[in-house]
Amino acid sequence: MLYIVNMLNNKLISFLILAIVTYSASFIGGIATYSSKEPWYSSLVKSGLNPPDWVFAPVWTTLYLFMTIAIWSAWHKNRKDINLVYYYLIHLLFNTTWSIVFFVFHNIFLSLINLIVLILFIIFLIFKYKKVSQLSFYLMIPYLLWCCYALILNLSLFILN
Repeated sequence: MLYIVNMLNNKLISFLILAIVTYSASFIGGIATYSSKEPWYSSLVKSGLNPPDWVFAPVWTTLYLFMTIAIWSAWHKNRKDINLVYYYLIHLLFNTTWSIVFFVFHNIFLSLINLIVLILFIIFLIFKYKKVSQLSFYLMIPYLLWCCYALILNLSLFILN
């Protein structure tokens, strides 16, 4: 464990580690989505608020980059508080499991609950980041807004189906 903390102290290595961990969550969520999405997802009744499918990949790729920079900046400005990284990792767990719960298990209600917990973690991280890094604080706002939009979409799918 001490070895990992020491690696996180190096700015370049810590950025690479945090990027790999963050984009691993994206990769796992992407596999869950693409392997189990169809034909189930196409059969759902969707609201007019749903964007076209092509929007999701560039938005999430950008948000994962913002998340990586946010935790990296906060880590280096927060005297290397490992608890901040733990909170971030727990948040990533909820981020990843949403895709699994929604697309693999086809459980719209449980994915809605998962998304609410995720949003609460994002808000928690935003408040933690605000104390140590304005950059981190601002980089998390688009993520929070997108997840709130996702909550509306998820809720509409629950109501309509």
